[in-house]
Amino acid sequence: MSVNATQAADARVAGKVAIVTGAGAGIGRETALVLARHGANVAIFDLTEADGQETVRLIEAEGNVARFWKVNVAVESEVKAATDAVVTAFGKLDILVNNAGVTGVDKPTHEITEAEWDAVFAVDVKGVFFSTKHAVPHLQKNGGGAIVNLSSIYGLIGSHELTPYHAAKGAVTLMSKQDAVVYGRDNIRVNSVHPGTILTPLVKELGSRGEGGLEAYLKLMGAKHPIGHLGEPIDVANAILFLVSDEARFITGAALTVDGGYTAV
Repeated sequence: MSVNATQAADARVAGKVAIVTGAGAGIGRETALVLARHGANVAIFDLTEADGQETVRLIEAEGNVARFWKVNVAVESEVKAATDAVVTAFGKLDILVNNAGVTGVDKPTHEITEAEWDAVFAVDVKGVFFSTKHAVPHLQKNGGGAIVNLSSIYGLIGSHELTPYHAAKGAVTLMSKQDAVVYGRDNIRVNSVHPGTILTPLVKELGSRGEGGLEAYLKLMGAKHPIGHLGEPIDVANAILFLVSDEARFITGAALTVDGGYTAV
């Protein structure tokens, strides 16, 4: 069994084993890096092997421990096999971060096809369901643990875009509360995190396509957030770190917004 070498005094998840889904890029990668820096051995789940292995490389370059499993979270057999393999490799499971997700089509309800709807729910909802389902027995055996589900501000409010994504993230929000109630007796805490506009590589690339490029996008979107600017993946990763650490031992069933005040308006 590999052991994380981190010895820092502020190693807030030292000796713990974490699974992060969709950890090949963006918020998932940043979360994996942060958990590893704070002492966790991290299992990287991603559908794209090159991206997942790059996250492992970055973690190992800092002297910490990670392993990659190629997983499609929409396929239950893959999720179960990989989750069991993580416990075999590291000896236990303490933390699950359900980050993998897709945005899907940008259409109103009356224009969405069944296939387009199902494509979003397969990853964003069933993926959380499958990952939680197969992590919980290991967390129960471990005497407890923490699950964080990545929802969105679009899991709390409406907008003029991405209807299937809103519905899926709303489902994740309530799934988190339900599982917090059901598994509290097992000392398993379940919370959801709700990012606003976060400058992941994908968002930066999309923003740069518009008139005026990325600079104009940052000005436009920054003005929609009371804090005056957009978030970075590290902002979400730090929130997740807090929720899975023992500092949050009395927090479960919470919906934590990381949105620069967007939903407070």
